[in-house]
Amino acid sequence: MKPALDTVIPTCRSCGASLEVVLVDLGVSPISNAFVRPELAASSEKFYPLKLYACASCWLVQIEDYESPDTHFHGNYMYFSSFSDSWLEHARSFVADSVSQFKLGPRSLVVEVGSNDGYLLQYFVQREIPCLGVDPAANCATSAWRERNVQTEVSFFGKHAAERLRVKRGPADLTIANNVLAHVPHINDFVAGFKVLLKPEGVATFEFPHVLEIIRNNQFDTIYHEHYSYLSYIALAPLFARHGLSIVDVERLRTHGGSLRLYVRNTELQSPISDSVRQLERDELSAGLNDRKIYQAFGERVRALKRSLVGLLIALVNDGKRIVGYGAPAKGNTLLNYCGIGVDFLPFTTDRNVYKQGLLLPGTRIPIRPPEAIFEEKPDFVLILPWNLREEIMSQLAGIREWGGKFIVPIPQPAILD
Repeated sequence: MKPALDTVIPTCRSCGASLEVVLVDLGVSPISNAFVRPELAASSEKFYPLKLYACASCWLVQIEDYESPDTHFHGNYMYFSSFSDSWLEHARSFVADSVSQFKLGPRSLVVEVGSNDGYLLQYFVQREIPCLGVDPAANCATSAWRERNVQTEVSFFGKHAAERLRVKRGPADLTIANNVLAHVPHINDFVAGFKVLLKPEGVATFEFPHVLEIIRNNQFDTIYHEHYSYLSYIALAPLFARHGLSIVDVERLRTHGGSLRLYVRNTELQSPISDSVRQLERDELSAGLNDRKIYQAFGERVRALKRSLVGLLIALVNDGKRIVGYGAPAKGNTLLNYCGIGVDFLPFTTDRNVYKQGLLLPGTRIPIRPPEAIFEEKPDFVLILPWNLREEIMSQLAGIREWGGKFIVPIPQPAILD
């Protein structure tokens, strides 16, 4: 007997197995980067289910597809990497290390997939190392060209795009994919592109938030429709192997609440596998990433965190305290919509990104103002939505302590910080 249409089980985008392990159901949510113009405040929005699954065959964590990638990445994409000072420093340091480690020079070619506004490749340009960015967001590509002299192809990346780029520019010594692997629905085609684009002896690097840290630290707000997959070594090793690529080294990073940087080479090279890779695999298996129990426990912790955060905000508002937000990140929109936090709790939020200022958050319709508004309004509390940048933000807003202002961070547990 065939299942009813509303009970059709989705399949894994990596291995094709049925997805039956649910981590958490966040209800329905709008597209997290679909900011609303004020004149459209009364118009309707599309809301989509936001449910996270784990594949019990290959253990890739993922959501279902509801819209094509061009719904998220287009000529009005609102995320510009260069507005974060700490992220720019992270990129500059990576470039310096890569130039030294891989002996890159004027005869090399570096290609970054998901290059955004040229935040990283600008440091290769400054060293006169040939480079190319690939990004589907035309406005980000324009910013990269005009402001940082970073040549950028406006394109979604995959096997066919890689073949075209290889003919046009030649094979790459180094390919970079920072926080982009999670953003692709057709993950097999995407990974196959790196096999095509790399020189035989080339190296590909991939950075992404580690799903183990997402689970351990209740980072449910990183779940949104733009993030199709949530990644681990044990899920990616067979995926890369399927396309003739091997993970040969790994670094654990503090960025985005705990990330991995994988170094990947052609399997034919038979490169030695570092001890750090073996240790990562042991750590993931020891933590239970190949056991559905760890995923099922995550959902209850998320529900408890929601109750805790909403309870804290209700208590503060009932006590006459004024709370505003800092930041308008995609993760913040997941948190606010799931928790039902609107203008009754946060009359406005702020953001350094001038392209977001004056707009409204999707779903909640909370207005976005410049950061200076915090010092004009002098709230009692500032809720930091991009909690992964809390040190940078608290330093920028240190002046709120002059009137006794304090900070609230929602993750890994709601907390008030002086």
